[in-house]
Amino acid sequence: MSVLVTGGAGFIGSHLCEALLSAEREVVALDNFDDFYDPDVKRANLAACRRSPRFRLVEGDIRDGQTIDTLLRGSAVEIIVHMAARAGIRPSIQQPLLYQDVNVGGTAVLLEAARRHGVRKFIFAGSSSVYGNNRKVPFAESDNVDHPISPYAATKKAGELLCHTYHHLFGIDVTCLRLFTVYGARQRPDLAIHKFARLIEAGEPIPVFGDGSMERDHTYIDDIIDGILRAIERCEGYHIYNLGESRPVTLTDLIAALETTLGKRAVINRLPPQPGDVERTYADISLARRDLGYQPATRLEDGLERFVAWLRGGRG
Repeated sequence: MSVLVTGGAGFIGSHLCEALLSAEREVVALDNFDDFYDPDVKRANLAACRRSPRFRLVEGDIRDGQTIDTLLRGSAVEIIVHMAARAGIRPSIQQPLLYQDVNVGGTAVLLEAARRHGVRKFIFAGSSSVYGNNRKVPFAESDNVDHPISPYAATKKAGELLCHTYHHLFGIDVTCLRLFTVYGARQRPDLAIHKFARLIEAGEPIPVFGDGSMERDHTYIDDIIDGILRAIERCEGYHIYNLGESRPVTLTDLIAALETTLGKRAVINRLPPQPGDVERTYADISLARRDLGYQPATRLEDGLERFVAWLRGGRG
């Protein structure tokens, strides 16, 4: 099976490409290397993949229908794993039209190309942000997600709806994966664990928005990749699954765990809560466990140790 991974040079995408290559798959990675963060970092993410003869990198934008048509025309691609997106809750509030263009428009371009070129399976990387400030915990796939509180979350909900439309009209098998706060080696530099660890290591203040009671369901990259691989193998019909750790941690406790792992104290710069930030994320993973055999196995303490080892020099 040949797999197209959009956003293949990103944090999760590059790990997925490596895992697919290890499973003897043919892999095409599509990435536009935008400047949301340093493109050279993303290029370095693919260093191991580029050594494989079964790997091909295509530089292009998911909104460019001609590029997608050229890539798929006559190719052996059997499944698209759509990881590419304009990421970030807070930046989406400043640039909502850009987020709509990339995340919704780009997804529509890919689905339409899949229809035209006979690609029958599609994995969509969704987000736990679609749950908004859901009062019921843990969050289940059957919960109402009609009240997103950021443009980013709204685009991810819209992506799921587009996927369902193409499944209904054209019979494309689609699995949407709601990912919960993924961390590990190569994590984006703007995300909390990476940003906090880097600043604590340098002895600089860390920005903490709110009183520290915010909770996140931090999920280690290896567990997420295992879940995605299982979804690829079982992509049939239309399904939505949560992929999380199902053990939320407060921001205060996360900082304490980072201090322990780094062996350094954090200097905290307390700031007001940010618009668009949800109060908590907490995944009900019973459906993914039942249907996919998904079983996250990495404790936060162990995952942070591996992340800090990467941060301090074991990068890869």
